[in-house]
Amino acid sequence: MISRLSGALLEVNPPHVVIDVGGVGYEVEVPNSVLDSLPRAGQPVVLLTHFHVTQDHQSLYGFSSARERTLFRQLLKISGIGAKLALTILSGASGDQLARMVADGDAAGLTKLPGIGKKTAERIIIELRDKLEDLPGLPSGGASGGGSGPQREAADALRALGYKDAEVTRLLRSVASPELDAEALIRKALQQAAR
Repeated sequence: MISRLSGALLEVNPPHVVIDVGGVGYEVEVPNSVLDSLPRAGQPVVLLTHFHVTQDHQSLYGFSSARERTLFRQLLKISGIGAKLALTILSGASGDQLARMVADGDAAGLTKLPGIGKKTAERIIIELRDKLEDLPGLPSGGASGGGSGPQREAADALRALGYKDAEVTRLLRSVASPELDAEALIRKALQQAAR
């Protein structure tokens, strides 16, 4: 398995790039986020990769962060999402944007991405929601609106009252204030929910 490439950038033909590693040119498909951050041709570049093998094809997909590669791999596990669609999703939304849409249950936002219909968006939310905590580079509780200290306490209390993660995130964002303790956050969030 090829998990990382380090070499000189030879060519850029979106969505492909070619990287020279010790005299061998590796063709790698990359999302827009990688294309936007590439150096000039001939300059050194490092990509984390996912080697994808199907019955009739072998491809390398490249990412600039472990988090982005992990999201790609999580997307591949969802029924109906292949490597091309997963790459398209990550080209249409950054890893942070995708994580936020999943945590917020924002199916409408996901359907704005190319190739994503309503059912696929709902499947992405259901499949990825519980896996966001394990993504590298994501602060604990960051995707589910938990935060730390009072924010986490308030989030846990709202969940115990039967609110879904997306609703908890939305409510706590609408009343967030650094000077509020957990009790005040809960009270304000419940008042917001009653409106």
